[in-house]
Amino acid sequence: MKDTGIVRAVDGLGRLVIPKEIRRTYRIKENDSMEIYTNQEGEIILKKYSPIGELSTFAKEYAESLAQVSGHVAASTDKDSVVAGSGGLKSMRGMEISDALEERMNRRESVIASKGEDSYVPILKEMPGEAESVAVNPILSAGDVVGSVCLIGTKEGEKLGEVDQKLIQAAAVFLGKQMEV
Repeated sequence: MKDTGIVRAVDGLGRLVIPKEIRRTYRIKENDSMEIYTNQEGEIILKKYSPIGELSTFAKEYAESLAQVSGHVAASTDKDSVVAGSGGLKSMRGMEISDALEERMNRRESVIASKGEDSYVPILKEMPGEAESVAVNPILSAGDVVGSVCLIGTKEGEKLGEVDQKLIQAAAVFLGKQMEV
């Protein structure tokens, strides 16, 4: 059964236009990389490529270590969704990040803020329960933003500090370098 019912022709150069509705739904933007492969049934599968997704096992272990050391919930994201998390974010793998977080990553801005502050950024579009405070640092690989490392304070009145910010900066630099290897 077809989910979309959209039919497109391949042009003389072998190109196929992905319909706007599908690009919007899956947040596919100009210059995004796409992974193309086939399955045993002969279907062609087109998937948005996530460089940090290639390191998901490694990112998961790093998030768990970061959470253990910091005492906060930790997560790694790509430019669209949570790739790995600890604590309450373990089950949120694949959940969509907020537009505000994506915007901050694209501007290469680090964030450390508590709920109610102007600079506060929700991590997910639909966060189950609200975070009291967040610290976010973009992950750069070969000069490009590929994701972020986040710490989330969940206890009432909890504020993240400079040490937390340094922890996620180190994690972001380390994960970025792993993708360049």
